[in-house]
Amino acid sequence: MKVKIILFSLGLFFFTSIGFAQKNKGPKSFISEKVTINKYHNKGELERMQKGQLITLYSERIQVLARTLPYVAFATKPGITMATLGIPTNNDNKKALDNQFESTDDYLEKANEFHREYLPYSDTGNLIAGILFYEEIMKSLHQYDDFR
Repeated sequence: MKVKIILFSLGLFFFTSIGFAQKNKGPKSFISEKVTINKYHNKGELERMQKGQLITLYSERIQVLARTLPYVAFATKPGITMATLGIPTNNDNKKALDNQFESTDDYLEKANEFHREYLPYSDTGNLIAGILFYEEIMKSLHQYDDFR
């Protein structure tokens, strides 16, 4: 009877440890797959939108740029990792990249709070110009390799 209890306990411990083991997620990409926009707009489309929609688009474009531009020297598209570039994937380098991502998240959180509070007071024409400008920057990232 004791043998059955011990074996049952060990089996339970084994399956529990597997369930709580840290998952190796693989190397992190400098630019996330989630950092994209669905559509580029023209001035006419933007002029037909409500100010709330324009504010949302403006904030989305800033998020994409803040998560992309700091890494242009490494990559302009998702999928490039430290290992891809030959950067040692030791704990210090991983921690530095994680800290960079956390700092970006903190910045974007504060920027979004600011946008929600103050962008409603902005001129609609300026919002449209800002969105178009940000979209042109994002389009130019597709031509980045021409500068090498």
